Amino acid sequence: MVRALQPDILVNDRLGIPGDYVTPEQYQPDRPLERDGAPVTWEACHTLNGSWGYDRDNHAYKDPALLVRMLVESVACGGNLLLNVGPTGRGALDPRARGTLEAIGAWLALHERSVRGAGPSGLPAPPNTLCTRVGRRLYLHLLAWPLSHLHLPGLAGRVRYAQLLHDGSEIRFHELDGAEHEHVNMAPPGQPAGTLTLTLPVARPDVLLPVIELELAEDE
Repeated sequence: MVRALQPDILVNDRLGIPGDYVTPEQYQPDRPLERDGAPVTWEACHTLNGSWGYDRDNHAYKDPALLVRMLVESVACGGNLLLNVGPTGRGALDPRARGTLEAIGAWLALHERSVRGAGPSGLPAPPNTLCTRVGRRLYLHLLAWPLSHLHLPGLAGRVRYAQLLHDGSEIRFHELDGAEHEHVNMAPPGQPAGTLTLTLPVARPDVLLPVIELELAEDE
């Protein structure tokens, strides 16, 4: 009846009938979801503290950094994130919920383009990173901050520019193409040909999740 009344409507998979998209609840996929070997559209459904709606006595709030990571992980795996928050009986958000949303908003103010309109990168993610992509812009979300260097196998000769997204500061890089080293005299030992190495500051940026933006070559 719903589809007869509104043919273009989207229906999730919670009605006991075939849905247009999958909605894992309180579960975070770590890879694209499939049904019978074919990719499906999906949206992870989460709460701030495990309760749908306001619960005065529930203080098991997720850390803002964890929620940002879940958002990025959803996008990197081709999904979406639905985040629930419940107002009190007075119609206001309690201080903890408000603070959590403000922290996520502060991160998005600087890093929005790494998730909004983005999707899977189509490239292998280096260890301790989540990768998203919008056209020729590749975004590396660093789950752990490395010491000075980040090695990206297979990206030598494919990157035109690199910067930290929160402040727009340039990141220097060099390449090992199997024949010569570009931009510096020596490349870090042990890296295979085709590796792009980024030189990062020692101090981790003071943001919930640091992001590096790479501009890929025009023919990518």
